[in-house]
Amino acid sequence: MERPGRLLLVSELRVRNAAYDVSLGRSMLTWKRRTSSPVYHPFRPSVYHSVSLSEIVSVREEEEENIGGQRDDGSWKKIREREGKYCRQAFTVLYVERCRQHRWRCAEVTFTCPEETLCQRWVSSIREQLAAATFRPKHLLVYINPYGGKRQGRRIYEQKVAPLFAEAGVATDVIVTEHANHARDHLRTEAELKKYDGVVCVGGDGMFSEIIHGLIWRTQVDGGVDPNCPEESLLPCSLRIGIIPAGSTDCICFATVGTNDPVTSALHIIVGDSQPMDVCSVHHNNLFLRYSVSLLGYGFYGDVLTDSERKRWMGPARYDLSGLKMFLTHHYYEGTVSFLPARGIMGTPRDASRCRSGCVVCQHNGRLLSERSEKYELEETSEGDSDGEWRTIRGKFLAINAASMSCACPRSPKGLSPAAHLADGTTDLILVRKCSRFNFLRHLLRHTSKDDQFDLAFVEVHRVRRFRFAPRHCQSDSDLELDFLGNSKRQIFSQICRDHPACGCAPAYSSWNCDGEILTHTAIDVRAHCQLIKLFARGIEEPAVFEDLTSPCAI
Repeated sequence: MERPGRLLLVSELRVRNAAYDVSLGRSMLTWKRRTSSPVYHPFRPSVYHSVSLSEIVSVREEEEENIGGQRDDGSWKKIREREGKYCRQAFTVLYVERCRQHRWRCAEVTFTCPEETLCQRWVSSIREQLAAATFRPKHLLVYINPYGGKRQGRRIYEQKVAPLFAEAGVATDVIVTEHANHARDHLRTEAELKKYDGVVCVGGDGMFSEIIHGLIWRTQVDGGVDPNCPEESLLPCSLRIGIIPAGSTDCICFATVGTNDPVTSALHIIVGDSQPMDVCSVHHNNLFLRYSVSLLGYGFYGDVLTDSERKRWMGPARYDLSGLKMFLTHHYYEGTVSFLPARGIMGTPRDASRCRSGCVVCQHNGRLLSERSEKYELEETSEGDSDGEWRTIRGKFLAINAASMSCACPRSPKGLSPAAHLADGTTDLILVRKCSRFNFLRHLLRHTSKDDQFDLAFVEVHRVRRFRFAPRHCQSDSDLELDFLGNSKRQIFSQICRDHPACGCAPAYSSWNCDGEILTHTAIDVRAHCQLIKLFARGIEEPAVFEDLTSPCAI
């Protein structure tokens, strides 16, 4: 509770015909029931409530006839028909209410004032405090993917998100995408970014990838940075990005908010939350390929994606079928991995702690990498100039994965790298060496259990700032040229080998799965850029934050 000297308003108001002492401070709105009897009533609703001003969505005045027309649903948040002097005027405060599983809902409480002037004073005071919050977005650019997932993007936005934006006074310019990379190309060339406070995508991880590719590219070009040069330090994006989950996969939203719920994401946007996030740039020689924020996978996960692309007609079930097929095929690939370990930072890939809201590891490492950026640029100029810090591993691998976040999702609550951080300037490089099918199955099953998935002899993990991979016999040649030559020789039998892998014609190269997209090259150079973008999120909150889960959520 705030100190009396910081209070802006204190009044006796009524909520559902009960008297409350209501106070407005610079950071909190509180209301406490006035009790006439000291006797404890165990079944009486809680007598004290408070909400942070930063989590108030909006405030509105209630007309007298609207007050009397509200239905009585038994909730203290709804106001009943009133009689007498307290019917003169009222105002309703909409605010964030936390529910189970990290979900947020928009709850409301209506206060009745004895005088109209007092009501107007309360409304204007709350609105002044909300207007002073410069971190709240006032104008957003919204992209809707109408084809992603179950094709529900437009309906989700219009029915669940747009009403909340309107209630909070957030202006929007909405663009419904018409083809692949529509949002990316519009951000690169046409969008007037200076008039917006953020960009919102309604869709899945593919739509989010379009947004970051357009926004990061535009930021670098406007700042005079060459995106095709892997040695360049990229400029951070000034606009925050919001994700309204409406796709077949929403891993980014799940990892940064804790749930795939459109209302929760919309409320994070409205209150102006900010969560920095690392981005990995992927290059082949001096050619930019893609940006990655979650998973880069070669071998098993690359093969699964490649095979599933031939089965898009099956919908999401194609991933299960392709996963089973690739597990039974059990291909391994030879290559060389070179990486620059992240030294002198907090945290390791096998920590028991997790990246959560207000993560100390992300804050510490972000400051550390920022202070040492000039030194690191000199070290990373070439592999030979790094004083032996680069490490090289050659071998046969079933999977090579780079996780820039935990990659947690409803199917794998821990993710591929449970201790990975969103904004510490590193990525976790996971090497799964050739092993038996049984052992590989043990590794895959640990993604869904509480066991340490790195506590296996054939699995090793390294926290790195940069890494390079070259498949065998491909250290200097173009992957596209090699793939073309290989495909021309095996063209006659390609379909037979693809459908019947037991023939023994194991492929020489896999493909890189970059956040759900297939890369055109296998020899790549990957660099982690610390806190390159910011999301309208705050990270996953610890369970202790949820103080009152007994009351139902108001929708």
